[in-house]
Amino acid sequence: MIYSSKDGDIKLEGLKRLYPAVLVRMNQDEAEMSLEWCELYGEKVEILSYILVFDYTPQGENLKDRVVLRFASQDELIDAMNEVARFF
Repeated sequence: MIYSSKDGDIKLEGLKRLYPAVLVRMNQDEAEMSLEWCELYGEKVEILSYILVFDYTPQGENLKDRVVLRFASQDELIDAMNEVARFF
């Protein structure tokens, strides 16, 4: 199965995890945070983008194998999640 995103085609075979998150900056550091965390503490950080992570990394592996799509708004992220959900 292939998901055609705005950034190109993403294979869904071998996908281990698919999750939404928020990329934030706080004190010059960037980190991924959950949407729930952002709803609770989002005013304390700078939101850089909303992201959808396609993670192919087997459990226990250190080397990350993933594709990240970035979105300007949470609504765009939700729309993409709904599109991907149609494949499952």
